[in-house]
Amino acid sequence: MMRNDDPDFWMRAHRHLIRYGGTFAPLIIERAEGSFVYDADGRKILDFTSGQMSAILGHGHREIAAVVADHVGRLDHLFSGMLTRPVVDLATELARLAPGALERVLLLTTGAEANEAALRMAKLATGGWEVVSFAQSWHGMTAGAASATYSAGRKGYGPAPTGSFAIPAPNAYRPAFAKDGALDWQTELDYAFALIDRQSTGNLAAFLAEPILSSGGIIELPPGYLAALKGKCVERGMLLILDEAQTGIGRTGLMFACERDGVVPDILTLSKTLGAGLPLAAVLTTPEIEDLCHARGFLFYTTHVSDPLPAAVGLKVLEIVERDGLVARAETAGARLAARLHALQQRFPCIGDVRGRGLLRGVEIVADRATKVPAPELGDAITRRCLDFGLSMNIVQLPGMGGVFRIAPPLTATDDEIDLGVDILGRALEACL
Repeated sequence: MMRNDDPDFWMRAHRHLIRYGGTFAPLIIERAEGSFVYDADGRKILDFTSGQMSAILGHGHREIAAVVADHVGRLDHLFSGMLTRPVVDLATELARLAPGALERVLLLTTGAEANEAALRMAKLATGGWEVVSFAQSWHGMTAGAASATYSAGRKGYGPAPTGSFAIPAPNAYRPAFAKDGALDWQTELDYAFALIDRQSTGNLAAFLAEPILSSGGIIELPPGYLAALKGKCVERGMLLILDEAQTGIGRTGLMFACERDGVVPDILTLSKTLGAGLPLAAVLTTPEIEDLCHARGFLFYTTHVSDPLPAAVGLKVLEIVERDGLVARAETAGARLAARLHALQQRFPCIGDVRGRGLLRGVEIVADRATKVPAPELGDAITRRCLDFGLSMNIVQLPGMGGVFRIAPPLTATDDEIDLGVDILGRALEACL
């Protein structure tokens, strides 16, 4: 019988797999269902990150499985110059749901790919080539997306494209600019763009931003910031691209996180949550921008552009999210999760901050709440203990910050499952302190 400590499995894994970041968990996952994954020892492990922050309907959703089974045997992949009903139907639904006039849709496979296409569109539409993003950002590992990613992966790969700029993200817990003890994000933003203007050659094309920086430590853009950022873009003739890979399709308690601020980006990218764990991404923009790019010869052929199978999955995901009231569920379940996490914060001084929206929450682990000194070893130890106790957690360790747990259960998670996750986290904290 296969077990987690199967020596042949790990020998072949070490011999044949390219390591792509971090370390592998010391277990073998055999299956997944709902909010849980099951390892080779038969253990049931609560998945508090929805896989790779993606499986908003949980694992193995029966309706999604049925769509995949139908299309894999009937209509799965085609020449990219052919169209199918699922592709046009999904584009129509996204246009209906999206804010403003984001009515034109390109369907792709991954978030990096969607951001790559968005950047190419912005450069073609504006004639510029300079791109600005946050210093704690993560937008993907393909060339253009990686050049706008600053939270990791910068060293050892040669120079990024000329015109890649970063500004600090507005971190309310660790403010670089403060007024009366609180984050002064407006002064920080003004100063940041003054520096951008000094460095720019006058060819600014786009600002690429996440409404909540996830890999950057669940840093939420404060109310008013997104509108001010859009204003900075308009003043400079650059486009605002919002990457809602992790915040879109209901996770924050709104269909799209940008709706809280009433801000419509020029281009919106989706991935992760749109496919509910399957590879699907989308780029949404306005007719004006799409018409201009088309007239200028926009080109973005990929092997799986406009594939019918993932499009059919995305269509079913949107149907389920709306039909089952999962956007509202994310808000109410998120409030429950936040309340439980704040209660833990009262018990454990190593929890420096609890932040986020809906079912996307961050817990920052520090050595001391008063000094906010990072405690990376403690964060890693808590992560290991959580897994020992049956909870899968993800922690990001960034310079100048404590380790931040990114907590993102499926939108289908029950109250009991949310309580179970927080209870296990509490046990892990007790065991490590």
